[in-house]
Amino acid sequence: MSKEYPRFDPERDQEWRARLTELQYHVTRESGTERPNSGTYYMEDRMGDYHCICCGHLLFTSEMKYHSSCGWPAFHTEHRDAGIRRLEDRAFGMLRIEVRCGSCDAHLGHVFDDGPQESGGERYCINSASMDFTRSDNNDN
Repeated sequence: MSKEYPRFDPERDQEWRARLTELQYHVTRESGTERPNSGTYYMEDRMGDYHCICCGHLLFTSEMKYHSSCGWPAFHTEHRDAGIRRLEDRAFGMLRIEVRCGSCDAHLGHVFDDGPQESGGERYCINSASMDFTRSDNNDN
């Protein structure tokens, strides 16, 4: 099982601040959200893999991504080895399901039940700032 880091650890916090941009830190370590339609991977169409920006853990592949018009990268399924954690989020007077990296506990975004029915009906709404994209070798563009 993957090691889980506590939500706040002063030793780890300094490491995250040194390694991440201000936006990446805000999103992943403070459960922030990037502005809609602003993320690097929102309209990404190339083939490849999406990894946690903090620890490199594989989260999604391009085959799982689709255009939902929600303003953030959307995926209908997580990678079978991702182990993404789900937590109840009652912030802002609503009930949502927060998703976090199964390896380092980085905040990724939220999951909703309005995704493509043919793929299970879920929509992972993920901040680009929480991910790093590795392009596959079989890309033509």
